Amino acid sequence: MTAIVALIGRPNVGKSTLFNRLVGRKLALVDDRPGVTRDRREGDATLGHLRFKVIDTAGLEEADRDSLAGRMRAQTETAIAQADIILFMIDARLGLTPMDQPFADLVRRSGKPVILLANKAEGKKGADGIIDAYALGLGDPVPFSAEHGEGTSDLLEALAPFIDDEPEEDAEESGAGWDEVAGDDGVEGLDPNRPLRVTIIGRPNAGKSTLVNRMIGEERMLTGPEAGITRDTISVDWEWRGRKVKLFDTAGMRKRARIEEKLEKLSVADSLRAIRFAEVVVVLLDATIPFEKQDLTLVDLTEREGRAVVIGLNKWDLVADKQGLLAELKEKANHLLAQVRGVPIVPLSGLAGEGIDRLMQAVFQAYDVWNRRVSTARINRWLEGVLSAHPPPAVAGRRIKIRYMTQAKSRPPTFALFGNQLEHLPVSYIRYLVNNLREGFDLPGTPIRLHRRGGHNPYDKERKG
Repeated sequence: MTAIVALIGRPNVGKSTLFNRLVGRKLALVDDRPGVTRDRREGDATLGHLRFKVIDTAGLEEADRDSLAGRMRAQTETAIAQADIILFMIDARLGLTPMDQPFADLVRRSGKPVILLANKAEGKKGADGIIDAYALGLGDPVPFSAEHGEGTSDLLEALAPFIDDEPEEDAEESGAGWDEVAGDDGVEGLDPNRPLRVTIIGRPNAGKSTLVNRMIGEERMLTGPEAGITRDTISVDWEWRGRKVKLFDTAGMRKRARIEEKLEKLSVADSLRAIRFAEVVVVLLDATIPFEKQDLTLVDLTEREGRAVVIGLNKWDLVADKQGLLAELKEKANHLLAQVRGVPIVPLSGLAGEGIDRLMQAVFQAYDVWNRRVSTARINRWLEGVLSAHPPPAVAGRRIKIRYMTQAKSRPPTFALFGNQLEHLPVSYIRYLVNNLREGFDLPGTPIRLHRRGGHNPYDKERKG
């Protein structure tokens, strides 16, 4: 079984920087201000010949249990309970603080092996802090620099007795794993051994983390009444009716004009990356204030990235006239979101756990549509009827000639149109073809790409020259 190592310590001692170094990618957000990390994040780590799971945690603080800081501490305590080994980190440049001793007692009481890591020990400034660290009673401190990688061999030597040299080979990636996705690249089908990647996005306080917690059946994500609690994109593995799913909870995204702080920009960039490498994106709306301009922007962004889209109407338990509102919102979606006409709209309540099965059914159906392929023969029989009903317009007295069409790839469905003077096809006619493709081949809600391929005229001397 793969060993689990938890990074524990006060805020701003460098836990996220070390996490990124161990997993080999910048998955966790890093900033100079303390308290950036809130949810715990897991990833597959490599250190020399060692392979293990690593958990990045929020900085330990003394706080009321019901406060945000208190809920963050509860997440850290859960990580301590899950861990096999604890890396207790201090800031060697600052030395010991009054907060370090009680937290050292906390990890000692866990009964787990504890390695004391004196981070930021590069140069002469950290020497005094390393000496002070002996007062914690956690053994010899390991001088280290997560930012520069100094002390790696010492950390390897300290961890080696607690970690098997040959962990399980089939251990799955549990970090963000951006490089695993076959996104807009034509790879077909869902490998049954690989989970479907579902990213949940929305405005702040739309209830994304609450929904994820209800789906997986545990308080995995930090939640509360405060808007913008989630900062990092956190992934969790889940199974729905025997089918593997990797859920990505993301930070709420506000209008770009309102984003001023560097940290929020980093959070939004992380969310955008989660959309780019998803297969299905659930855009979560607050049913009490649906289809705000930012909601439409997020759906449009998902469509432009070519991802399958599902709209979730959260907080449905707060709606009085459910039937009337649902009919109104579906009509409004077809009007406002013509680029994904027929997109599935699922009412649900993350807090009450209602509608989750309907949501997942819609997710897998959207995924199937996103992967759909149509034979060239069917497409051209369809094209013949469409052209007869409404031929393309003439340009400068010359008729635009469309010869045939084929599907180039799926994920999303992408079609190639061949003929003469296709570059002069009006946008309205392209829209006409796309809408008829959607209806003719049952492609509701999914992005559709239509590329024009012109024929080469061998008698065109200007082109030949």
